[in-house]
Amino acid sequence: MEHPRVVGHLAQAEGHVAQGEQHIARQRELIAELERDGLDTTTAVELLRTFEHAQAIHVADRDRIRDELSNGS
Repeated sequence: MEHPRVVGHLAQAEGHVAQGEQHIARQRELIAELERDGLDTTTAVELLRTFEHAQAIHVADRDRIRDELSNGS
């Protein structure tokens, strides 16, 4: 892939990672609020796990693109 295009993909991947961090942090806050209020957290925890799985994919994608750039491809 040509360099400017890869840089664009990296910027997009960095955005996904940042956004994922925000979603995960907010979901953890929501879970803490539910726990504090004595409410069921099952669904909220399942959603957190989904966010964490997606985040792992985003991080891996970002890291792959970084490697591609550093290797001059």
